Amino acid sequence: MPAIAELEPEQAEVLDEEWLRGVCLECGADDAGFVSLGRPEMADQRGDILEAFPHARSVIVFVRRMNREPIRSPARSLANTEFHHVGDGVTATSHEIARRLEGMGVRALNEPVAFPMEQDRWPKPWAIALKPMAVAAGLGQMGIHRNVIHPRFGSFILLGAVIVDRPIGGEGRPVSFNPCFECKLCVAACPVGAISADGNFNFNFNSCFTHNYREFMGGFGDWVETVVESKNAIDYRSRVSDPETVSMWQSLSFGPNYKAANCVAVCPAGEDVIGPFLEDRKEHLTNVVKPLQDKSETVYVVPGTDAEAYAAKRFPHKKLRRVKNGVRVPTVRSFLDNMVHVFQRGQAEGLDATYHFTFTGAEEIEATVEIRDRKIVVRDGHAGEADLAVKADSRTWVRFLAGEKGIVVALLTRRIRVKGSLRLLVAFGRCFPGS
Repeated sequence: MPAIAELEPEQAEVLDEEWLRGVCLECGADDAGFVSLGRPEMADQRGDILEAFPHARSVIVFVRRMNREPIRSPARSLANTEFHHVGDGVTATSHEIARRLEGMGVRALNEPVAFPMEQDRWPKPWAIALKPMAVAAGLGQMGIHRNVIHPRFGSFILLGAVIVDRPIGGEGRPVSFNPCFECKLCVAACPVGAISADGNFNFNFNSCFTHNYREFMGGFGDWVETVVESKNAIDYRSRVSDPETVSMWQSLSFGPNYKAANCVAVCPAGEDVIGPFLEDRKEHLTNVVKPLQDKSETVYVVPGTDAEAYAAKRFPHKKLRRVKNGVRVPTVRSFLDNMVHVFQRGQAEGLDATYHFTFTGAEEIEATVEIRDRKIVVRDGHAGEADLAVKADSRTWVRFLAGEKGIVVALLTRRIRVKGSLRLLVAFGRCFPGS
C-alpha cells in the first residue's frame, strides 16, 4: 500500500479503496467504509449531502470505538465524558482525513460529530444523516434501539464522515446479518419506554427526545422559558431543583450532556462485547442492566404522553418531572413532517379516523392524516373520505400549536374551521400532547 507521500495527484482521480482505508486508520478511525452517492440506499440522503457539498461523489464513513465501562456506569458524568472525548476524536479524525486529501487536490468536506446542528431545519437539523450511510457502507446494521451496531464493536461506537468529490475504487455493502438479536435489554432499561417491545422497530422519538436530550435543543428552550416565567428566585427554585440548574450549567460549559444512554450501555451485541454475556447472562443483568433500572433519577416527560404512563408504572421509584419538550414548529410543512416523530401510539388506542387538512394563506398545503391500529400515515393531498376536515389559516395554525392563540377564538373568528365531530379533533390532539 503506497504511503501518503507516494500517491501522486493524478492517481487520486479514483481513490483506491485499500489506500483510503489505511488513511482513515492512520487518522484514528477504528473501521471505515465507503459508499457512492448514486447508490439506491442514498436516495433520501442525496439532496441534503449535495446541499452541504455540491461536489459530492462519494462518502467515507468511519467509526471510533468507545470504552464500554464508562458508558455502562450509572454515573452520567462518566458516560458523558466518554461520549465527549470520543466525539472530539471523531471530529479530529474527520478533519485530518479531509486535510490529507485536500493536500492531494481532492475536495473533501469533513463533518464534525453531532453538534452544532442546523436548528432552523427542524425536524431534520443534521446536515448529514450518518446512521443510514454507515449501514450502506457496511459498518453495521440498525438495532431495535435505533443505533447502528457494528459487527465487532457493537453499539459502543460513534460515527463520522468525510464527503469527497471523487469516486472510490471499491465500496462497502450492508453486512449480511444484523448483530442485533433482539434480546430487548434496551427495552427493559429505557426509563421512558421509547423502544417498543413488539419487535416492529417502533421508536417513540418524542419520549427519547424529551428525556435524553433535556439539556440541549428543545429542553434548553423550555428551561429558558421557565427562567423568564419565574417571578423571583424562590419561584424559580420551586420549579427547577439546584441539581438541575447546575447540570444545565455543566452542559453549557463543557458540552451538552445526555440524561441516559441505557440502550447503548446494556446492549451485548458485537464480537468484542458478547462473550461475557453468553458466558453469564445473569451477571450481565445484575451488574449492567439492574443498576440502571434501580437508579434513583429524574425522568423528564411531557404530560399526557406514553412516556409519562410508562415511567410511572414501570419505574415508580424514579422522580417524574413533567415538562414541555420545547419543540415549536415554525411552519405548517414542519408540523406535517414532525407528526410521525411526536405521535403517541398509546394515546391513539381505539382511534380509527382519516383527517383532511387544508391550509391557506402564507402556506397553501393540503394533507391527509390517517390514524388507525395505533399507527399514523401522513401524505400530501386529500386521499379517501375524511372523517374530519380542518381548514385553517397557516399562520393561525402555527400560533395555535405554539400556545399563542386559543382554539376557541380561532374557531369563532373562522381562522380555523372544522367539518365533522369535534370529538375527533380532541382525539387527534391527544395523540400529540405538548405539540
